[in-house]
Amino acid sequence: MTEEDAGPEPARVENGLLSKAAAALVTLGVLVALPYAVPGVSRLRVLTPLSEGEGLVAVPAPAPVASVGEATLQIETTEQVELQQPEEQVIPPAAASVLPSVNEEKPPRSIEDPGGHALDGFFGALSRVERKEAGSIARITYFGDSIVASDFVTATLRRRLQRRFGDAGHGFMLMANAWPGYFHNDVVRFAAPGWQVSRVVGPFAEDGLYGLGGVSFRSQGAGVFSRFATAKEGAFGRAVSTFVLDYLEQPGGGRMAVALDGAPHEEIATEAPTTRVALKTYEVPDGPHELEVRALGPNVRAFGVWMERNVPGVVLDAIGIQGCRIRFLDKSDDAHFAEQLKMRSPSLTVFQFGMNESEDGELYPLDQYEATMKAVLEQVRTALPGASCLLVGPMDRADRRGDVYRSRPVIPKLARIQRKVAGEVGCGFWDTLTAMGGPGSMGVWVQRGLGGADLAHPSSAGAEVLGRWVYLALMESYAEWQAKGGR
Repeated sequence: MTEEDAGPEPARVENGLLSKAAAALVTLGVLVALPYAVPGVSRLRVLTPLSEGEGLVAVPAPAPVASVGEATLQIETTEQVELQQPEEQVIPPAAASVLPSVNEEKPPRSIEDPGGHALDGFFGALSRVERKEAGSIARITYFGDSIVASDFVTATLRRRLQRRFGDAGHGFMLMANAWPGYFHNDVVRFAAPGWQVSRVVGPFAEDGLYGLGGVSFRSQGAGVFSRFATAKEGAFGRAVSTFVLDYLEQPGGGRMAVALDGAPHEEIATEAPTTRVALKTYEVPDGPHELEVRALGPNVRAFGVWMERNVPGVVLDAIGIQGCRIRFLDKSDDAHFAEQLKMRSPSLTVFQFGMNESEDGELYPLDQYEATMKAVLEQVRTALPGASCLLVGPMDRADRRGDVYRSRPVIPKLARIQRKVAGEVGCGFWDTLTAMGGPGSMGVWVQRGLGGADLAHPSSAGAEVLGRWVYLALMESYAEWQAKGGR
């Protein structure tokens, strides 16, 4: 047994779990989709804000039936200031005393790239941005679970890259909060309740069309609307020059109205003889602006909006899906998902999954975890042959018994599989678990103010540390690429 395998033995799965009925129960437990909390029922929320510095804690929710259909968003999308990640995050002194790397300008782990070229496409885009070439934008599409859904880690990475290379816009956002903990920093968002949603975590869309963000939004009638605007304070997100609306044209499609800066702009008919994705682009003078999309009747179907600027810089799409496992990305229709990726045209795709897989333990066999993850990554690589790819490994996760924290034994196994698959498909791999301190580190992180009370998520300070480390690891590899003559 190696050191990273050390820990309590997981419960052995008995043969009874192989029955069809039991397998169905396991599937329901795996296909987690979050409920939509109404006022006074906050216990159903998967992510609940804690006091400052504690971060977010996962609260178990009833597993829904994994069926085809829709759920109704019953709460409005608001700014949720309690979830904002400060631009200047104070790292607890107690953390630095045991983890000096939290304040060092060097990553505790380098990006692993056995082939030596996993990040060439992204670094080429960064180089063009750094030279301020006209029209140059380095786009990152960052897929993940609840950490990314709350813009944890991604906010820090986006801000640091934009501080160095330029702010080219915020990127992609869902039409509304498909989960209570869905949040984006450095942008203002609002949506009325009432959107009907199908999601890759269930309930599922019969046609498998979920857009880039894994969620399809549909109007039941007139009145539902969504707004997207630039930030009103802070150093980031204060300007936009391009809004892009990602929606569906289809038989029986309804009409929607678009307003810019509070003034009616146009009406869009989404009726079409065949179902197809459509993009509507709105150019505005670079500066503070607001876009509103309002359904004028039923069967308006939309996916999201992205915001960019016509200046050299970096854009980072935080594609967070609460309750998601990486294999759930394959719930999308393959051709549709590939089309969405090509439309967005990122220079780098990042995948940060493992938290929900660790909840499954080994009830979902690890050989199938490896095969399905590899299939998703190969699908993305095929759709974006010139783009780079990076896997950010799983965080440590612990269970507490009294004063003792024990890491879940499946975590290092998941990390090993991710490293293996990354090398096979030509992606880079960043080892979060080892950077944190290895198995057993989550207990230290919680005690030192970097881990959340649920022993699974980082605190706000911990998210800042992880985002900073990913940034430093990317910049370390970028400098090495430049030193080898990369341009």
